[in-house]
This record gives sequence, structure tokens and C-alpha cells, in this order.
Amino acid sequence: MHILLSTAYFPPIQYFAALSASVGRCSFSVRSGGSAEGRCPAWLPSSLRDSGTGPFAYIEACENYQKQSYRNRCHFYSASGLQSLSFPVVHENGTHALPITGIRVDYSRPWLLQHKRAIISAYRTSAFFEYYQDELFAVMDRRPDTLWELNMSLIRFFLDKLGLPVELRPTSEFTVSSGICPPSGSSVGTGLFPDAETPSVTGRPSVSGRTWSGLPYDEALDACDLRETIHPKRPDDILERLRLKKPYFQVFSRKYGFIQNLSIMDLLFNEGPDAVSYLLLR
Repeated sequence: MHILLSTAYFPPIQYFAALSASVGRCSFSVRSGGSAEGRCPAWLPSSLRDSGTGPFAYIEACENYQKQSYRNRCHFYSASGLQSLSFPVVHENGTHALPITGIRVDYSRPWLLQHKRAIISAYRTSAFFEYYQDELFAVMDRRPDTLWELNMSLIRFFLDKLGLPVELRPTSEFTVSSGICPPSGSSVGTGLFPDAETPSVTGRPSVSGRTWSGLPYDEALDACDLRETIHPKRPDDILERLRLKKPYFQVFSRKYGFIQNLSIMDLLFNEGPDAVSYLLLR
């Protein structure tokens, strides 16, 4: 079973945990550039490997813009504790009726500089921030015209640095999920993946409909619909479902304790190439 996500700005860790569920436990090595490099999963059927088709996830490209969501905001850990960043969009006639791919970013305000300064202030003492800083800020400094382009550029940046070989497939039409995972009448191991509780022939566990039990199901895509499950205003249990809820090192944890569900940059800047290990099924 695949997953369906909304686009997001510096997405939270559980967003990438869901993406990593499409990969299972792969072999990873460190490239000369320093980021983790993922190889095609050994448990992937040979017919798919030979055809060049690998793990993928759907990203909603046909919905309307929604305020107060991860589509233009993120959470991070600063010296003052939990903080948020959000960027403005150009408000045109019928902005909220436009597809998400048509929403333009408003660069007339100095939010880009403010965001970079906030990130530097929060993570300059983290172990790996300086290593990723220039390339990350180069992505932001290109000033993509639309919210979609900006977010997708950032998501792909983090997928590359994490070494997760997941293809992002934009949806071609908007659908409302009407089912519940796993779909009625299906076997537990639907789609690409075998039973989540049963290792594949390689011994590497993977994810199936059972993992997403009770969540919305999109029949047309054969995907668990996480578009509204991962939301800044509502708690979710993605990490618990994937057996990934655990602490990792955070710069200010001695002051405020461990804070979960932050942007993926918090994990990457603190754990570096080892960040991928946090996201993979054990």
C-alpha cells in the first residue's frame, strides 16, 4: 500500500517517517559529499527493479490552498523552546479556490532572510548544521515562484540528504477518500508490500495496510491518505504506528526537554548521516 501526503514546508519528522515506510530497511552508505546514499531495496521485486520502478509516494497537487497547515509553516527548536516559521503567499482573487500548484510565494516581505536567520540562530551549534547550511540556503535563495515548487525542492533536498530513494508522484486529480485502511476485503499485505509483521525473504520488515489501520484510504490510488492526518493543529500517531517514537539528541533538550514532531531539519542537523537510521523500521 502506498501513501498520499499533502505538500509541506520543512515537513515534520513523521512526514519523512511515512515516506521511509515506502522503503523499509535498505542498505545505506555515505557518499563522498557526506549525505547518506540509498540503494534499491533488496526486498523490492526483481520485476520492479529491472523496470526502474522503485518505492514512491503520492503528493497532493490538485487540492486548494489551506491556511494554518504545514503547507506553508514548520516547527523548530530554538533557544526559546518550540518556535514556528511560516511564509506569506500572494493573495489573489480566489486564492483559496486555486490549486495548490498555482499559489505564488510573496517575496515582497523579508521573510526569507528572517527564516534563514532563525534557522542559523537555532542550529549553529548543532553537530551537522554547517555541513548542510550552504546547500539548503541555496535551495531557498533560488526563490521558486510557487509554494509547490518551493516545498517540493525542500522535500527533495531532505530526501537526498537522508538517502531515501523515494519517488514523489504528484496526483493528477483531487479525490476524497471514502474508505478506511486496510480496504475491506483485501489481504493484509496489499500492493507492493508484504505483511508488516512478517519479514520479507531478506529479513527486512516492510509496511502494509495493517500499519495504517483505521486511517482514510484512497481507493483510486491504493493509498493511505495522510493529507489531513499530519497537521500542526492535531496530534498524530504516525511514529507510534511505525514503531519509531524515540528521542534523539537535541541542542536545547537540557533546558526544555525532548520535543517531538519537529521539522526534519532538527533531526538532520543534530544527527547528520545517522538521521536515516532514526526513520527506518528496526
